[in-house]
Amino acid sequence: MSIIIKNIKQLLQIDNESRLLVKGSDMKHIDLIEDAWLLVQGEKIEDFGSMSDFNENDILKNNPDIDIIDAKGKMLMPAFVDSHTHLVYPASREIEYIDKIKGLSYEEIAKRGGGILNTAKKTQQISEDELFESSLKRLNEIASYGTGAVEIKSGYGLTLESELKMLRVIKKLKAASPLTIKSNFLGAHSIPLEYRGRQSEYVDLVVNEMIPKVAEEDLADFIDVFCDIGFFTVEDTERILKAGQNYGLRAKIHANELDYSGGVQVGVKYNALSVDHLEFVGDEEIKTMLNSETIPTVLPGAAFFLGMKYAPAREMIDAGLPLAMASDFNPGSSPSGNMQLILSMACILYKLLPEEAINSTTLNTAYAMGVSDKLGTITKGKLANLIITKEIPTYEYLPYYYGTNKVDTMIIKGRVVDIKN
Repeated sequence: MSIIIKNIKQLLQIDNESRLLVKGSDMKHIDLIEDAWLLVQGEKIEDFGSMSDFNENDILKNNPDIDIIDAKGKMLMPAFVDSHTHLVYPASREIEYIDKIKGLSYEEIAKRGGGILNTAKKTQQISEDELFESSLKRLNEIASYGTGAVEIKSGYGLTLESELKMLRVIKKLKAASPLTIKSNFLGAHSIPLEYRGRQSEYVDLVVNEMIPKVAEEDLADFIDVFCDIGFFTVEDTERILKAGQNYGLRAKIHANELDYSGGVQVGVKYNALSVDHLEFVGDEEIKTMLNSETIPTVLPGAAFFLGMKYAPAREMIDAGLPLAMASDFNPGSSPSGNMQLILSMACILYKLLPEEAINSTTLNTAYAMGVSDKLGTITKGKLANLIITKEIPTYEYLPYYYGTNKVDTMIIKGRVVDIKN
């Protein structure tokens, strides 16, 4: 299948260098072409350029069955990449939301069996088919807001059987959806109530039973640990990451959401692809991440929803680091997978420039998923995961005009997809 998109008002985030990420002051720049065209062949971007150099007759001669889209007044950009979600879950948790309004903290709710443990109990009870159907609806929903690639974590099982159930659902989603999906094993998301006071025994279960079975069934691309105060220690995390490495699973870390936990340092030590959350980051953490292959990933939705302090995104960029921003879509602390909202939060709450925000939600999140060689920019040969916006005046309007869906057309792997949900 071939598609030609012509009369594009602005073709955003073009990259002829095939960069894997951008960092520091380079995040302030995105390249674009005014009044542009783009050609899709099969699943990939074939070519693009200025309408002044466009020869429609030549393209039609070589592609007689081509579909033509007139994007007059509209922008075209790479689809969002959401590198941190928990969208496979059985039910919402709005009652805990009321508890938060009444003043209970995240830690207090967790200690009494709420939070992650609440969802874990329901995950253990729901059937695999029911879990798949509810998760597919959420997957279609995030696509309608412009997400073309997503990482999905397990972690609401907390037993061998339920963790495998979640990962099998993610595997089914990969087969059912055109989106690019990566699977992350997060058996170390919380300590089950029955293991409180003997946490090391639960780590034994993760290391000796869960990881080998996950690897045997080839169910995960990454391994993750919630390394933070009240959850898993640095020592627990090291044990789990070492075991994961033995099975070829690269690390990603939940780190420093609740306090200075050592999660950033252990993540870099084990060459984690990303360390995520990062509300508590200082000079030592920034220094540790500099010159590493680990990208800091901020999750604005969680900090906003929980009323937490905001990660020092501006300081990390100004220090020369790359930065990614993802949704953390989950039922307890960030019940939204809308990456347009994350784009706006990047500017409003974290004081990123629109260009920095676009880089942090496309190319850099693609790096945090390990797919920036295929996604995240308008580059010849990359997958054609594309957003055609509605008619908007400037690209700065994307984060500015928050609260409405600015996606007109979604193209995933070279095909126009139905974005109704």
